[in-house]
Amino acid sequence: MIGNYLKTAFRSLRRNKSYTFINIAGLTIGIAVCLVIFIVIRYESSFDNFHRHHDRIYRVMTKGEKGGVASCVPFPLPAAMKNDFPSWQSTGMAMLRNLQVAVMEKNAAPKLFKERTGAFLVEAAFFRIFNFPWLAGEPSTALQDPNSAVLTRSTAERYFGDWKNAMGKTIKVSNDDLLTITGILQDAPSNTDFQLSIVIPYHLAKYSQSKDWVSISSDHKCFVLLPPQVTAAAAERQLVAFSGKYRAADNKAIQVLQPLGQVHTDTSTDNYLGRTVGPERIRILWLIALFILCIACVNFINLSTAQAVNRAREIGVRKVLGSGRWQINLQFLLETCLQVLAGVMLALLIVALIIPPVNDILGITLSLHLLNNTGVFIFLLITTIVVTILAGFYPALVLSGFNPIAALKSRITAKSTRGLSLRRALVVFQFIIAQALIIGTLLLIRQINYFEQTPMGFKKDAIVDVPFPSDSASRSRLNYLRDKLMAIKEVQQVSFNSNTPADDDNWWTEFRFDHAAKETEFAMLSKFVDHQYVPTYQLPLAAGRNITATDSVNEFLVNEAVVKKLGFSDPNDVLNKEVDLWGGAAKGPIVGVLKNFHSNSLKEDIVPLFMVNMKRLYSTAGIQLSTTNIPAALRQIERIWKETYPNYVFEYEFLDERIGNFYREERQLSRLYKVFSAIAIFLSCLGLYGLASFMAVQRIKEVGIRKVLGATTAHVVYLFSKDFMLLIAIAFVIACPLTWYFMHQWLQHFVYHINIGWWTFVAGGLGAVVIALVTISFQAIKAGMANPAESLKVE
Repeated sequence: MIGNYLKTAFRSLRRNKSYTFINIAGLTIGIAVCLVIFIVIRYESSFDNFHRHHDRIYRVMTKGEKGGVASCVPFPLPAAMKNDFPSWQSTGMAMLRNLQVAVMEKNAAPKLFKERTGAFLVEAAFFRIFNFPWLAGEPSTALQDPNSAVLTRSTAERYFGDWKNAMGKTIKVSNDDLLTITGILQDAPSNTDFQLSIVIPYHLAKYSQSKDWVSISSDHKCFVLLPPQVTAAAAERQLVAFSGKYRAADNKAIQVLQPLGQVHTDTSTDNYLGRTVGPERIRILWLIALFILCIACVNFINLSTAQAVNRAREIGVRKVLGSGRWQINLQFLLETCLQVLAGVMLALLIVALIIPPVNDILGITLSLHLLNNTGVFIFLLITTIVVTILAGFYPALVLSGFNPIAALKSRITAKSTRGLSLRRALVVFQFIIAQALIIGTLLLIRQINYFEQTPMGFKKDAIVDVPFPSDSASRSRLNYLRDKLMAIKEVQQVSFNSNTPADDDNWWTEFRFDHAAKETEFAMLSKFVDHQYVPTYQLPLAAGRNITATDSVNEFLVNEAVVKKLGFSDPNDVLNKEVDLWGGAAKGPIVGVLKNFHSNSLKEDIVPLFMVNMKRLYSTAGIQLSTTNIPAALRQIERIWKETYPNYVFEYEFLDERIGNFYREERQLSRLYKVFSAIAIFLSCLGLYGLASFMAVQRIKEVGIRKVLGATTAHVVYLFSKDFMLLIAIAFVIACPLTWYFMHQWLQHFVYHINIGWWTFVAGGLGAVVIALVTISFQAIKAGMANPAESLKVE
């Protein structure tokens, strides 16, 4: 019996080739989108769950008195935790940016490398907490020697050609410390926030012996592995007392714990990967997958119910010959299942082909081996069953419900089937989704353009940032370097500093203001700059003056946000007031107040910050260039740099590119929405095309009569289009408030955002109408231009 069902199903699908093609094409695209989204979500949800005890690993974070939480910790905390909680496995760690590495080979000049990210300072417990795969060396002892280092395979191959040659070799880091390679790691999996390249002992950090419990750096973090018998809640209770033990009485900050599994999904804090994927984005992806699949199923239902009239006699004959309703239902569900299975097979092929572009769009690393995952095939099995029922159940009920006498007398028409009203409702549903995605994409693009075009409050164009060695010998050559650089015609200004005005590598601290008994109750962003910083980045002053060219006296600049936080309304009121950093380690007067500028992205509010001239903390040069011949200027800068620091790798980054990276996730989301919007409108129009084709066949005699009576092709196009345009207009009216609500909620995540204008909705609606009209008109014009004699001669 099943064989007969299959034979009949294949015959029916072959007889209606065009509709079968449209159905399978729609299902293929819908299933492919769902599968890609499932793989992406599965990937994003798998971060760092490969560690043996991932459920007991926590990140230690700092919670301020007013509730704000930072992912970093004070510098002395790791040592204090080892002292107070000896049963906990804990590790202080930091990521170094722009680490210089010199590979020392016998009878050869050192080979120089620069690790921009991926260089980590860790305590020995790091490899007891995290289980990265090893190729050589012992995790328990690899970093016990204070002069040891561990490389990943790819890093070892860059340094030594073959990773097997690396063990026991010597490298020099930061032109200072000689380290011996004691271990080789397999390259870190892509689904970890710790993308290691080189791992060195924590004691090499300049702040590893710091006693400052106030200042925190965004790259300095701490992780713990709790014993099995200690719960996170119990550990946090102990950390409250721990925080009070070491901090000053007026410092109410405490340490809290965050499960390792939340590090990658917490958008309110940062991680070493520099990318988070919050639950909200996961929900949006699931919704998009559901909507796209629903659109594909809607196409199937619409075309199947519309074609019901063509199969009315078949149903009548089956019923007269004794077929029960359940048998007819089974027949049409089997036809649906065959089309769904064909869609699944094609979807697998498409997904295999589009994984590389998906990686490019999202900035992730999916691989084809994910398709061999059991979870993927369970997902496909469930999808096949659900789509078969969702797309095939209602059409099967409609077809099996025909009255056999009416069917055999050809009294069943397209309008007499119960699916007419439903088909209209489903078309509306399709275009609600399509238009919502189009309008949402337009608003997202506008917001990204707003981010990129809104002034930051300082000059960011044609400024190149070049890191230099931070040792005292290198810093002694800064004046010489400045003179050489200023001699280049295209170089306009040079400033030595700790970081640029807008940066993601930040150092927060508090200070005593005007001989106060205690430090400020709010943390401030710290920047260490020279007297050329203000003119190089063209930072406008609200009061006072710039700092002077001196190394012997500390002078401070603050922004207007500090003035407001301190309770003053006039910037002049804070001038010449003393600032005391780190218990007297650096003191000096406030000599100027800067107008507020954006030191972070426009997603965040302007923060209070201060700048002070402390030469020992300079690590980078900001070079302002003219725009006449930037490539030539860079070549000359590189030549001078190599003459000044022959043992140091030259590299640079433009400031506007660094700022552009603040909005990397939004740009990825924009590209994703563009793709999904295109898919939604394509699937919706595919369904319209199928319905218009069916309508053209069903109304061919009507069109012929109208033509004989004088109707023009334009009138025929209007006849075909008016009903569909009405449905799309209804969809637009429903889509607008829904889109406004959700996009308004999304925009509230950003401190600085666009206003939602009415013209965006009009543009999105008109775009959908035009695309749909073009789709329908193709069949309408074809019907309108047909010779009426051909359609009427059989009458």
